[in-house]
Amino acid sequence: MRILITNDDGINAPGLKVIHAIATDVAGPDGEVWTVAPAFEKSGVAHCINYAHPTMIAQMGPREFAAEGAPADCVLAGLHEVMDSPPDLVLSGVNKGNNSAENTVYSGTIGATMEAALQGIKSIAMSQYFGPDNAGLDNPFEASANHGADLVRALLQSDVWGGGSHIHGYATFFNVNFPPVASADVKGTRVVAQGRRPSGGFGVEAHLPPNGRKYLWIKGNPQNVASGDNTDATVNLDGYISVTPMRCDLTAHDLIGDVERHLG
Repeated sequence: MRILITNDDGINAPGLKVIHAIATDVAGPDGEVWTVAPAFEKSGVAHCINYAHPTMIAQMGPREFAAEGAPADCVLAGLHEVMDSPPDLVLSGVNKGNNSAENTVYSGTIGATMEAALQGIKSIAMSQYFGPDNAGLDNPFEASANHGADLVRALLQSDVWGGGSHIHGYATFFNVNFPPVASADVKGTRVVAQGRRPSGGFGVEAHLPPNGRKYLWIKGNPQNVASGDNTDATVNLDGYISVTPMRCDLTAHDLIGDVERHLG
């Protein structure tokens, strides 16, 4: 098996080493793991691509490349420039922090898997929730490091990628979040919907530096907050790995009929 890995935390991020180990395990002794990751951190860029300017790419080692672009750019570079043939799977992560609930919308980790799905490649985003029960561990990625490979294999061996998983041409990809606990305390896996924390979204905080010009810092909301019954952040905080099947189709299908009636 040939696997392409990327992330949004950058080529030197510790989570990239974790997902490289996961990918190596899944690919097997005769497989290949290719890395194309952002040269610098690109958290929060979602499905951004460098459409208006070029992306510089440099080889860092065998099958390892850094690109001055977003995670989606890295996927495009891997598929159409770096690799001589398409991979069997794209893995994105392991993100430092959760991509549950509303974080999903902003996530460059998710953006990479969206691009892979649009390119017809199976893809899985993997993120490690952080909290008081794992932030102080010698390896805060312990849960994802120890459970990631088995979960990837289980998804690959399932029949959820084909047939009905393509709706209006949009393939399924998966958002996986590992709970903020030690590996031994992971209770299992739950397949759930994306949730939304009551606080929701992001805000800004203004600062006035010595030059007298106002600058705004993007400010997040508390993360260790549940997101509703049978949703990702809620089960993560309860000690479960969340698996959420997703597609790039943003249509509110349930509203099409109502809107059509209102517009005559």
